[in-house]
Amino acid sequence: MQEVEILQGRKISSVEIAEIKALIETNPLWSRRRLSRVLAQSWQWHAASGQLKDMAARTLLLKLHERKLIVLPPRRRAPAVRGRPWSPELFDSVPPEPIVGDLSSLRPLQIRVVGPRQPDYHLFQRYLAQHHYLSYRATVGENLGYLIRSCAGVDLACLLFGAAAWQCAPRDRWIGWSAEQGARGLAFIANNSRFLILPWVRVEHLASHILSQIVQRIDADWQRRYHHPIYWLESFVQQDRFRGTCYKAANWIHVGQTTGRTRQSRRYRDNRVHAPLKDIYLYALSSDGHTDLCR
Repeated sequence: MQEVEILQGRKISSVEIAEIKALIETNPLWSRRRLSRVLAQSWQWHAASGQLKDMAARTLLLKLHERKLIVLPPRRRAPAVRGRPWSPELFDSVPPEPIVGDLSSLRPLQIRVVGPRQPDYHLFQRYLAQHHYLSYRATVGENLGYLIRSCAGVDLACLLFGAAAWQCAPRDRWIGWSAEQGARGLAFIANNSRFLILPWVRVEHLASHILSQIVQRIDADWQRRYHHPIYWLESFVQQDRFRGTCYKAANWIHVGQTTGRTRQSRRYRDNRVHAPLKDIYLYALSSDGHTDLCR
């Protein structure tokens, strides 16, 4: 391990590792959950919203354990399986009639924020699980979902925004921040991890119009839920499936592509482990986007 390494957005050196080891050795009966929570409290590790980042601390501990830099106590229970078991009977067996026509016939769009405590959240989840090629799993951390309807109340699309990618070299070069600035600034980037136009909806320019509507309101919606702003949006578009046309039309900036290497291939230096290439798009929510993130 290098003298200083960044894990989960924090600088970790031999000093921090010694602190973690002492915490484990002093409290041999503590669970992994309690260790991560106490560590986050000790480090005053909070999200921009003020929430304690005990899950980030737990992930950091697991990474150090996997690298044999610390020894965690045995698990007391099997890790929970994220996501809900979607049974086939919950899905629509017969798709609705196709929605075709001009965009003008659907406007103004109804844009509804959805979440665990909002109406239509189950419907939003079901649409993504059934129709998005990546399906849907329960979200972790800060996230925001949108259900898009026509002016007549007909369901059209779903979008999900969540945490930014931890590491993305083309993005980081474009923003121009240091590793330290990046560790602080990731909380102010939201990743458009899911964008689904329902498969029976066939309306030209709808996708780019939705994106243009979302970028005008997402910062305010995010602040209402998490009490801090976001300055940039990012999205990763799989090259062998999509051309990114709607992002280009909505003035998102193409800043590069992923390498096709997974975390496993980087960790174990196994070049046989590949992931699909993805184009990387960014959108600045203010004219001072670079300055906001590099403070």
